[in-house]
Amino acid sequence: MHSDHTVGLSSTWSRPLYCSPLTARLLHHRLKVPTHWIRPLEVGQSHVVGEEVTVTLLDANHCPGSVMFLFEGSFGTILYTGDFRYSRAMQREPALSGRRIDRLYLDNTNCRPQRALPSRSRAAHQAAQLIRQHPQHRVVIGVYSLGKEELLVDLALEFSTWVVVSPSRLEQMRLLELPEVFTTEEGAGRIHAVDVAEIRWDTLVSWNVLHPTIAILPTGRPVKVTHPQIHLIPYSDHSSFSELCEFVKWLRPCSVIPIVKDSMCHASFQKYLSPDHQAPPGLGIPKPLQVSVQWQSKTKKQKPVCLVKRAAQHSVPKGVVYESLEEHTEQADGLRAVKAPQQNSHESAFCSLEDGICFYDCEEEEASGEQPGGAIAAGTAGQSLVSDEDFPSELPKQYLLTPLNALKQISFYKAVEDLFSRWEVS
Repeated sequence: MHSDHTVGLSSTWSRPLYCSPLTARLLHHRLKVPTHWIRPLEVGQSHVVGEEVTVTLLDANHCPGSVMFLFEGSFGTILYTGDFRYSRAMQREPALSGRRIDRLYLDNTNCRPQRALPSRSRAAHQAAQLIRQHPQHRVVIGVYSLGKEELLVDLALEFSTWVVVSPSRLEQMRLLELPEVFTTEEGAGRIHAVDVAEIRWDTLVSWNVLHPTIAILPTGRPVKVTHPQIHLIPYSDHSSFSELCEFVKWLRPCSVIPIVKDSMCHASFQKYLSPDHQAPPGLGIPKPLQVSVQWQSKTKKQKPVCLVKRAAQHSVPKGVVYESLEEHTEQADGLRAVKAPQQNSHESAFCSLEDGICFYDCEEEEASGEQPGGAIAAGTAGQSLVSDEDFPSELPKQYLLTPLNALKQISFYKAVEDLFSRWEVS
């Protein structure tokens, strides 16, 4: 549960959140999210959500509590990895073994052939070797608010020392139920874990005035080193390029959709895809949504209305964004799962600028044979898709929804159902 995944989550959050039990504890402890909105799901078990959606949470091997989501329903089978580090143990996962995956949403942080990263065990060994080469030095390791706990525990056990942390971090370590190798007592241990922002030139200078000190940055991304005593260890919680290839080759999905950036990824994975690249006939909008969106108006002369996707209006995301702050090497151009067709502007459109959704007369598209694009905007987690004031004064004759981004159909189904329920009442 890295901070770049929790934008907008706070004590005022008022939407259901599905997550692992460990993430549930962190959400309430760190962000004060009300417990009645948190829906913890056991990892490795299948859960039925709604009428026709089955979701299974799988260990993502990234940071404590992180999971992948496997969705199954009339729309097909979708695996969303989120941030993950592939391991061959995943091949023994019953939920994935022999399963046809229609769409794989893949964490492609390190999707470059030159990203040759060692396994985390090898990287931990490199860190241990570095510490042995400096027997008289204090060791300071820069870490984020969550992650690298396994490395800290391994080093503590390797050198039989305490790891000194801040009081708030110690409280979190206990919440994670990690081995008792952490303390807040200064001088009790040789290894210190501090926020990664503290590893810089001026702090290294001041630390070395008091005591010989080396700093370790465990990261898989290139970082400019500003002091000779700052050492980079290629310890990453994201899959290396070779691991990504092995994962896709084993899974053989029908399609791969990159989460972070799509450059070079399609060409790299194309040869590993299933021979059946086409989505199954039933891969569309779930049946309950298909039924609920069929409306007959009292006025037969009304024109159909289409939902279309518009460009995001704000640079700061409102909800959870699946891009890791730790590993991104370039500024992301925005999360792009599927390239939506470019939309033409319509003078008759009425829009919710805040939520990024427009309604417009689609008679022109019908005449030209073009299909309107899918209707859901990135970064709207926790927000109503369309505000009440954006509704038309009268219900339209019919709502035409083109097949949406398959992953987003699930949340879209619930959102649209809620909107239609409110319309029925009114």
